[in-house]
Amino acid sequence: QVQLVGSGGGLVQAGGSLRLSCAASGKFFSINAMGWYRQAPGKQRELVAHITRDGSTDYADSVKGRFTISRDDAKNTVYLQMNSLKPEDTSAYYCNARVRLSRFSVEYDSWGQGTQVTVSS
Repeated sequence: QVQLVGSGGGLVQAGGSLRLSCAASGKFFSINAMGWYRQAPGKQRELVAHITRDGSTDYADSVKGRFTISRDDAKNTVYLQMNSLKPEDTSAYYCNARVRLSRFSVEYDSWGQGTQVTVSS
């Protein structure tokens, strides 16, 4: 099994910055793509940013130019640097990893527990 533990959320004023981290631990063969999603109360979970194993990235239009996703495979960790935060970025942020438990197993999605980001106006 894989555990994803996210951290770095908090309360910040509009225009401020936060950096989220999410570390994977446990027994697994490999981690492929990793990403960050967010879900506000009453809304569906949405993709914020995504990074493949070779470093290709993709972002939601609403965060392009403000957020940067990166990963450190030596630490099995994915990061989300969030700059120029807006009140509409307020949400619970969840990290995601596509995990393969063994060489011959299929990939599955593993999720972190969520970390709250609140941006005040």
